[in-house]
Amino acid sequence: MALGANHVVQSAVNSAGFIPEVWSDEIIAAYKKNLVAANLIKKMNMKGKKGDVVHFPAPARGTASAKTANSQVTLIAESGTEKTVTINSHFEYSRLIEDFAEVQALSSLRRFYTDDAGYSLATRIDTDLLALAAGLQGGTSYSGAFIGGDGTTAWDATANTNSGNETALTDAGIRRTIQRLDDADVPMDNRFFIIPPVARNTIMGLDRFTEQAFTGEVGSANTIRNGQIGDLYGVKVYVSTNCPTVATSSTADTDPRVALMAHPEFAVLVEQLGVRVQTQYKQEYLGTLLTADTLYGVGELRDTSGVALIIPG
Repeated sequence: MALGANHVVQSAVNSAGFIPEVWSDEIIAAYKKNLVAANLIKKMNMKGKKGDVVHFPAPARGTASAKTANSQVTLIAESGTEKTVTINSHFEYSRLIEDFAEVQALSSLRRFYTDDAGYSLATRIDTDLLALAAGLQGGTSYSGAFIGGDGTTAWDATANTNSGNETALTDAGIRRTIQRLDDADVPMDNRFFIIPPVARNTIMGLDRFTEQAFTGEVGSANTIRNGQIGDLYGVKVYVSTNCPTVATSSTADTDPRVALMAHPEFAVLVEQLGVRVQTQYKQEYLGTLLTADTLYGVGELRDTSGVALIIPG
């Protein structure tokens, strides 16, 4: 079997120092550090279990009935459904480190590859989770989304000469989105707002966001971690470069982006195989093959527990 020169870490110039246990610990740590969406939504651990489809019951809310004397209780008919999540995503990150490189490489190069492996796998999972925003509020392909300017007007990809009617986030748009979740009886605790970098630039100009009462004092519990940059009206705000782009124009940098406000129950991440790091010595190459991989599935659970806002790219 032949490998291209670009696929093999051949020298200390393009390689990292190699100790299997250190690589494993550092890759898993980098993976956890770079997750944003996956740290906020519901998770289900399927590690070590068989099967490729998970069934989640989705019961409908019931209504209390008045009880009159000498009468039976009123039974509530079950009208719930179920949600299914297919575990069908398997991604890997591999490097081949030759002995020559292992002996001479710097530890700083090892740290680059371990961080790169963790970042690559975390990006893949976050991207898949955020893509679920396309089906929220009864829509498909963001037909249930709203524009960021008012949080009320439906997003229309064909408006404004097919460039879309997206508008930048405003305080009014954010408040209307919060109300939309309130109207749907979505729990107020643990709500989050994931925005692309372009939206961070916008909200930094909103008085409500920059006031100390909303962002917290420097050094307090509201300081930056895992992408969190503050909160608005009790909703924690996170920045992620993985927020989807909705292609409508011929120029990619002007395509609108998606911001997502939701509750953890809006979606689920089912992990059947957490980040696994394996090594194998390849005598034919006098080097060690290192592979990090993960097996998972994502799916929407509660359609009304999230709202997608479309903003200019």
